[in-house]
Parts: sequence; C-alpha cells; structure tokens
Amino acid sequence: MAIFNRDSEDEVARGARAIVVHAETHGADRRDSDARLEEARGLALAIGIDVRAAQSFRVRDRKPATLFGSGQVEQIATLARQDDAELIIVDNNLSPVQQSNLEKACEAKVIDRTGLILEIFGERAATNEGRLQVELAHLDYQAGRLVRSWTHLERQRGGFGFLGGPGETQIEADRRMIRDRMAKIRRELDQVTRTRGLHRARRQRAPWPVIALVGYTNAGKSTLFNRMTGADVMAEDLLFATLDPTMRQIALPGLDKAILSDTVGFVSDLPTQLIAAFRATLEEVLAADIIIHVRDIAHPDSEAQRDDVLDVLGELGVAGEGALARDGEASEPVPMIEAWNKLDLLDAEGREHARELAARRDDVVILSALTGEGVPDLQRAVSARLTAGATTHRLEIPLSDGAAVAWLHEHGEVLGSHMEDDHMIVDARLSASALARFKKRQGEGDPTASDA
Repeated sequence: MAIFNRDSEDEVARGARAIVVHAETHGADRRDSDARLEEARGLALAIGIDVRAAQSFRVRDRKPATLFGSGQVEQIATLARQDDAELIIVDNNLSPVQQSNLEKACEAKVIDRTGLILEIFGERAATNEGRLQVELAHLDYQAGRLVRSWTHLERQRGGFGFLGGPGETQIEADRRMIRDRMAKIRRELDQVTRTRGLHRARRQRAPWPVIALVGYTNAGKSTLFNRMTGADVMAEDLLFATLDPTMRQIALPGLDKAILSDTVGFVSDLPTQLIAAFRATLEEVLAADIIIHVRDIAHPDSEAQRDDVLDVLGELGVAGEGALARDGEASEPVPMIEAWNKLDLLDAEGREHARELAARRDDVVILSALTGEGVPDLQRAVSARLTAGATTHRLEIPLSDGAAVAWLHEHGEVLGSHMEDDHMIVDARLSASALARFKKRQGEGDPTASDA
C-alpha cells in the first residue's frame, strides 16, 4: 500500500520488540487501567508486535511536553532498556511535540494509540476502497507530524531568478505533496461513495430490508455473520479482523430475503481521521432498516464498550439525539437490537445473571454465535421488528394462481380466504415491503389491495 512514510526506519515492523504504557487520568476513562492495557496489548499483537511489558502510570496533570511526569518518563526509559524494546507504544493520543520529546528521552521509537490503530488498518485493508480510506487517514495524521523526525527539513530549495529568494522549504514541499495526494484520494473516494449510494438506492428499491451488524472490535460480528449467512468471512480472535464491509443475502422467518451487512469494528478513542475516512463505509449503517449491536457480554468492560459504539454511531447520526433519516432529515433513530454474544464463555451463574438482565428489556437477545445457541431467537426478533409495521390487506388472486397464495403464507400472515366467482379473496397481514414485492411479483395482474 502506498502510504506516505517519513523515513524507512519510521515504519512499524512485524516482530518489533515493544513495551506498552498508558497514562491513567482520574475520571477520564470509563474502563480500568488493566483492561485498557490488555486491549492495547491486543492491538499490538494484531500486527505481530512482540510486547515485552505493559504498565499503567497514574498521571495527575497531563504534561504538555511529554504527557507523563519527568520521573515517569525516566521509568519508561528504564523499562524499555531492561526489555531491550525498540518501540514504545503509548496507549493515549500524543501531540507531535510529546511524541518527539518522548523519543528523545527514551531513545526509542514512539507511536501513540492513533498511530497504532492506523498501522493495523493499513495492514488489514483488503479492497481498493479500504486501502484508499486508510491512506487518507494516515496522511491526515502525518500532516500534523512533519516537524518530527525530519532531519532534512532545514534544507531549502533554491528560488528562481536572480532575486528568487530562499525558495520553498522542504517541509512546505512535503506538506504540499500530502495535500495533493489527499485531494486525489478524496476524489477517488467520492466516486466510491457515489457508486455505493447507487447500490444502496437499488437495494432500497428492491425493496429488501438491510440489517447492519455493528459492535466493538472482536465482539464476534463476523462469527455471527457467518452463522446467519453460511459465509466464510474472516472471523478470528483478533482485533479488527474485519475492515471492509461484507454483504450477504439471508432469509428470516416471514421474510424471504434480507441483506445482512458486516461492518468494521469500533474501538474506544477511535481516531477522528478514521471516522472521517471510513464514513462512506459506515454509512451502510445509516442506510440500514435495523441495527444488530453485537456485544461481548463476557468481557469485563462490556458496558463501556457499548457506550463507545453508541458514541461513534452518534457521530454518524445513526443513534441518539439528532439521528438522521436516509434523506438527511431529523428522524427517529434506526431501530436497534442488542445481541449479547459469547454466552458460551459465561459460567452458570453468569448465564443466569445475564438472562435476568435481558428479561427486563425487549431489545436484547442472548446468544453464542460460536455454538449457534440463541441465534434463532435473534432471527425471530429481527423479523418481528422488520414486520412490526405490517397491516392487513384484502387481495384478489386468480384461482389458477395457487403459487401466489403460497407466497403470502411464506412471507406474511394469511388471516382468512374465500372464493368469489373466478378469483380468491385473501386477507393477509403484510409489511409495506412485502406488499410491494407481492404486487411486483404479480406483474400486470396486480391484485387490488385495500385495508381489510
């Protein structure tokens, strides 16, 4: 992938020896420091980094120069030397100055949480769209860090003519190169967005309901996707195993066809560059008729992860106040069902507690995507939500069209029927989309539909 790099030695190599450190600020995080460190370790392992040690530091006041206090910086440097670490991963977002100062003090390469996530996305993006989105995010991130590690930036290019002056500095030239490349990528992504929009509009005209899987990274979305579709999407115990959206056709009780979409996993402190770059992909969620929020109910920070996902959905205009409809107007949020996954990892007491909590809500289904337990319950719950607006219609069907009656039994609820002359009168409860599909199926022989 053509990522703009500062220097060859500035890249993060697989197998690099590293330590992970986290600055813990009182009241600034919704999860405990051990969970944060474990997640950061998982992020590093996701791209093959050899994590030698991980430690959290309580920071009373964030230092503008180094984030950590001077004594803590010395401890980090000592820890890096003891473990022969060539890389220090700071599980916080650093300013360019903080990153540079920490590198000088510790005599090792330093990357922050945003840089680490960008490295993962850069390695995992499989489609051209995904690679473009990652490169755009990476360039946006690097543009603010040109002052760091650029030993050649003091040079200036000569001006033109006798009185041309000092000319363009190297840093200005590099910034211009980044701006030009970003503009080119945005044009290409605009085309991707238009194409995706056309596909989305075509699906809406079908009209088949769209179901979007969202959730914290490693919550089990791809495993559930495979379970519901019979597909073989990459599903591993690995953070950010899925980056590019995948769609498959599925059948649900009362619905012959629906589109299930697997999306990129969310994470706490998701870099703003990535939210912006992946907006075209995440807008698949905005176009959904219903969202399945997959949660790892066995994770100790399941509630905090839930809040992180809802925060990102809120930024996209999908959930919470100010939710957007497909036409961009304010509307009710997209309906959402929580799938409490990884039931198989809970002991008997944990299972009972989870069931008690779920019983108090009508938007929760407990399941194990790995074993399949509870998945039929989820399918019925999604179908019930999608057909909740169904109304009863009286339909006239030719006596010779027995297949139409069978279709109504399969895709709706037939309440009654009787014969009149050369046709059958059927009272059926159908969703708006099912009624539209039935009329389309009948073609020129459209039945007459009216409220029964």
